Amino acid sequence: MTAGQIRAAPAEAEPVVTARRLIAFFALVFGMFMAILDIQIVSSSLGEIQAGLSASPDEISWVQTSYLIAEVVMIPLSGFLARGLSTRVLFTISAAGFTFASLLCATADSIDEMIVYRAIQGFIGGGMIPTAFAASYAIFPAKARGPVMALVGLTVTLAPTVGPTVGGYLTDLFSWRWLFLVNIVPGLVASVMAWTLVDFDEPDHALLRRFDWVGLATMAVFLGSLEYVLEEGQKEDWLQSGVITAFLVMSVGAGLVFFWRVLTAHTPIVDLRAYRNRNFAVGSLLTFVLGIGLYGLTYLYPLYLARVHQYSALQIGETVFVTGAFMFLTAPVVGALSRKIDPRAVIFAGLVGFAVSSWMLTPITAEWKFDELFWPQALRGVALMMCMIPINLLALGTLPKSELKNASGLFNLTRNLGGAFGLAAINSMLVGRSDFHFSRLAEHVAWGAPAAEERLAAMTAAFTPRLGPDAGVAAISQLSGLVRREAQVLSFAEIFTVMAILFAVMIFMVVFLQRPEDEGGPPPAH
Repeated sequence: MTAGQIRAAPAEAEPVVTARRLIAFFALVFGMFMAILDIQIVSSSLGEIQAGLSASPDEISWVQTSYLIAEVVMIPLSGFLARGLSTRVLFTISAAGFTFASLLCATADSIDEMIVYRAIQGFIGGGMIPTAFAASYAIFPAKARGPVMALVGLTVTLAPTVGPTVGGYLTDLFSWRWLFLVNIVPGLVASVMAWTLVDFDEPDHALLRRFDWVGLATMAVFLGSLEYVLEEGQKEDWLQSGVITAFLVMSVGAGLVFFWRVLTAHTPIVDLRAYRNRNFAVGSLLTFVLGIGLYGLTYLYPLYLARVHQYSALQIGETVFVTGAFMFLTAPVVGALSRKIDPRAVIFAGLVGFAVSSWMLTPITAEWKFDELFWPQALRGVALMMCMIPINLLALGTLPKSELKNASGLFNLTRNLGGAFGLAAINSMLVGRSDFHFSRLAEHVAWGAPAAEERLAAMTAAFTPRLGPDAGVAAISQLSGLVRREAQVLSFAEIFTVMAILFAVMIFMVVFLQRPEDEGGPPPAH
């Protein structure tokens, strides 16, 4: 075995792909797409939901927060449940429950109902995401993994990317309730197909009798509290808030008990043995950072367009579709490349592309719109596929099948946690740096600054025919708004710089990945 290679998992009989299993796999992937899409589909329509439910600004954020907290608990739990119940039973329950919860969300009449229904939707739907990942290794032989991972990787990255676009169109054409009603028919179809067609594993009911309830409770408190801190910390001024401090203490305390249970329980609810595999450990770190880039930039582009250009949800969707389009075009090419060349080289090129695409945004100004954002978005879409697909192959492809279901949950959890940490850092930086730049810029538009006084006089003159004696007040308000806008643009530029540096640093992690030894070529054996 050459240096830089890792021996694949012990050889097992190659699975035989039948039409039945292929159709079942597409049903699993579609269910995963719905679950991930619903994280972001409401992001561009929160204003309409807030108005429809008469919610306050603080309450409406829980439409997303409750979903994410519940989902982040289910994702690692799904590995245990898939082994105990079988993929067929777990996915059917998840898809049917997600569909029913979507119907409840569409009929919600108050913000309290919506928050509860979204939590149910996130928890039940979270079981579909890692299940589809693990199924791809059970259904397909090693030689087909490249194209299959291209489909899975495209689903994982495309769903949150197009979420704001889909949500904007549905809300603009119909109403916000269609953000959830659109799940009903596809969810029912996926449920029926999973129940009737999935047949590639058997349940281990004895595992359920050894269910670690203490492990589940501590994991729920640990991950749920952590997600709450990351989602709400900025609004509550972090540790200046007693609530945030309390949840952080709960997360740390429950986390210590949880890891003790995982390491000492006879049948732990989450098995961490997969991290002994170097590729899985390094791949998890890389997918954590990819989560920062995926969810962070999916959040930043719409936020910039809304705050700086006051774009509607529909206009935002029409501007940010570029990344999704290039991901769609790139996925099959990267899937084929991962079979023909060293997947580490593809990851290296993808990380370079991600760093460059972020760096291209550092000179951003308030005048940047579709044309200026086109190429950074396009390169980001290509780079995402070049990272996601081979990282999936290298991280999961060298694990034995007995560990895949559990490892898939952990792998997907790291991506979601990366997104949560990234969004928390981005929001903190946006607020802090915007205030800093506003203070600095305000010094240059104070009374006595010739350029500022000339600009203010021109604005006052423009407002006078319409507002008369109130023209001066309107001019000062508009000038303050322009200063605030420029301060925000400068903070966006700094965040893009940090993102570029982060991905540039991650390039060096590629050397720690090991290429699987496979007689058929570079891709990992199962």
